[in-house]
Amino acid sequence: MMERIKRDWFSNIRGDILAGIVVALALIPEAIAFSIIAGVDPMVGLYASFCIAVIIAFVGGRPGMISAATGAMALLMAPLVKDYGLHYLLAATILTGIIQLLFGVFKIAKLMKFIPRAVMIGFVNALAILIFMAQVPHFLGISNATYIFVAITLIIVYTLPRFLKSIPAPLIAIIVLTTIAIYSDMDLRTVGDLGEITRTLPEFLLPNIPLNWETLQIIFPYSLALAIVGLLESLLTSSIVDDMTGTESNKNKEARGQGMANIITGFFGGMAGCAMIGQSVINVKSGGRGRLSTLVAGVFLIFLIIVLGGLVVQIPMPVLVGIMIMVSIGTFDWSSFSYLKNAPKSDAVVMLVTVAIVVATHDLSKGVIAGVILSAIFFVAKISKIKIRKQQRDDDIIYRIEGQLFFASTDSFLNDFDYSVKNAAIVIDFTDAHVWDDSAVGAVDKVVFKFRENQNEVTIEGLNASSKKMVDKLAAHHI
Repeated sequence: MMERIKRDWFSNIRGDILAGIVVALALIPEAIAFSIIAGVDPMVGLYASFCIAVIIAFVGGRPGMISAATGAMALLMAPLVKDYGLHYLLAATILTGIIQLLFGVFKIAKLMKFIPRAVMIGFVNALAILIFMAQVPHFLGISNATYIFVAITLIIVYTLPRFLKSIPAPLIAIIVLTTIAIYSDMDLRTVGDLGEITRTLPEFLLPNIPLNWETLQIIFPYSLALAIVGLLESLLTSSIVDDMTGTESNKNKEARGQGMANIITGFFGGMAGCAMIGQSVINVKSGGRGRLSTLVAGVFLIFLIIVLGGLVVQIPMPVLVGIMIMVSIGTFDWSSFSYLKNAPKSDAVVMLVTVAIVVATHDLSKGVIAGVILSAIFFVAKISKIKIRKQQRDDDIIYRIEGQLFFASTDSFLNDFDYSVKNAAIVIDFTDAHVWDDSAVGAVDKVVFKFRENQNEVTIEGLNASSKKMVDKLAAHHI
């Protein structure tokens, strides 16, 4: 126990603190932007990011991962806010947390094994594209100084680590370029242009809504969607951070942690959130590895708002844009171009469809679900090919079955027999096949019935134990 606490919290103190500071600075414009998308006051997103980051640092299943207010969640909650207002959103956030907590208790994370690698690659690439696209309005067509600051930021974050590794390059870029911007008269947009920051701590409050069945009917569909999208994004991000750090995480604990974080956030005036791949990548690339980095990100965020709010609003947006462009470049899986060339065509199509749907809809869940369904269809098509070889042995006609017999392969199975033969001894050999479902048993039943109609003697042999059990249980005729 003590060994785990030491590893998760105190094995990388300096790196975690510095990385957390960088993440906190990058969180502010994102939280404000997501608040605007959701149609709420910027402080709702900032309070959510503070609460979720601090809570998940203690109860999450993936050390070093950053959770806060996110764009995917903001898009889902916007109609609720528009139609019913902030208090219904807070109630929906609390219910979202309860649903996620239940998902964690019932070990929903085991469903992660059904997400193929092609979908994972598509998910990562789509997120990288979305992160980049979200930056475009903040630097395109604004001013020449904006382009210069973005370029200088990228030069700093890519070249400085070669000479100075002790302090994260993004932190240096923010401090240096903010100082230059404050003492110069350049045409630059700042964090303050996104929305007003109120320098106050979040307060405990109960959503001011009627506690009745009608309210539940209003918020439940939103809460269920938020819970699913939030967990999907969190668990996929957790897997990505696992790969980046070469460590394992507890996915069910992460689901429970996300639930607890959202429940508490809803009572402190924050919107629902989940893991953020962009901020998690910033954290890892800045040297963050432990739970301390997530805690520092949350605590330093509220410190920036309360104590340094006057300075924070002066941070130039081009600097944060440059850092997020670096994140998008680092997030994109550049090996996926060779993957497209070398992988089976079906996997390449799944990856491209996942990317296209996520980018087109800005909805991670739609892209991932479409990718999983498409993968399943391709898989079924691939394994539904069944071979039947006909052989003669003395007076017996032997049909040797090869492959998987289930609902998708029954048609070709039924069509490959010669039912015109009469008064013969027929053996159907399933040594190299497996009977999977009721449709398969029905097909075997039909074949036996058709042969016996012509006074043939039919014998089934070679069934493995599970196939025999299913046939014995479901077959209509004695086989």
